[in-house]
Amino acid sequence: MSWTNLEDKVVIITGGAAGIGLEVAKGFVEVGAKVMIADFAEDTGKEAVEEAGAQGSGEATFVKCDVTKKSEVESVVEHAVEKWGSVDVLVNNAGINIPRLLVDPTGKEELTEEVWDKVFAVNVKGQFLFAQAAARQMLASGTGGVLINMSSESGMEGSEGQSVYAATKAANHNLTRSWAKELGKSGVRVIGVAPGIMETTGMRSLAYEESLAYTRGITVEELRNKYGSVSSIPLGRSGKLSEVSDLVVYLASERASYLHGTTVNISGGKSRG
Repeated sequence: MSWTNLEDKVVIITGGAAGIGLEVAKGFVEVGAKVMIADFAEDTGKEAVEEAGAQGSGEATFVKCDVTKKSEVESVVEHAVEKWGSVDVLVNNAGINIPRLLVDPTGKEELTEEVWDKVFAVNVKGQFLFAQAAARQMLASGTGGVLINMSSESGMEGSEGQSVYAATKAANHNLTRSWAKELGKSGVRVIGVAPGIMETTGMRSLAYEESLAYTRGITVEELRNKYGSVSSIPLGRSGKLSEVSDLVVYLASERASYLHGTTVNISGGKSRG
């Protein structure tokens, strides 16, 4: 039995096909949990199952899902219950960022209703839909559960070109607090996790870097140098994805049973501003 006592616990991880989500999936499998990866990327999702499944005594499976579609979200939760009998932990990890300026005289990278709606749909609506479906199951079971909302410490800064992203992350923080007040009395803990600057994962595309660099008035090379700098981080290095995974697994365990309604920054001491 592992220190976490999460053997055979059923965990749903949204956006778990790559990056932080995949590392979290690996962490849960390592301690013996049953992990359902819900992601829109089917090809990488299947690869993620193989990678995560090889990590320990637990198991992993993949379900394709658009987190903005209620019917698909509810289907994932139903599938987990049918397959394993319960939903004990939800890690609301799916999220996107589309850099845009509020006003761009050139019209190249100006924030539109379409971009605004898309980012809010994934980052906020998706978190709401999964939390509702999972919490409904947890309450019905009478055994409680844990909802973990992934956010972003850096997203709260409202950096240039990331206003819509920062707005969604502020919403995530407040949803964590609100749901905690509602669900705590029924034995469902709600916790936020806000990673800071993490090691590069390969998920950042050239198109994304070009957009972000443009909104900040710098070159892609300057952007990469800035991301590579750790001068603003008191610990002097970027975070490891495995460190986020370890934190999430701990928070889901009974070892963290009095942590509720708060967002934990994992940022090497870097604070906003």
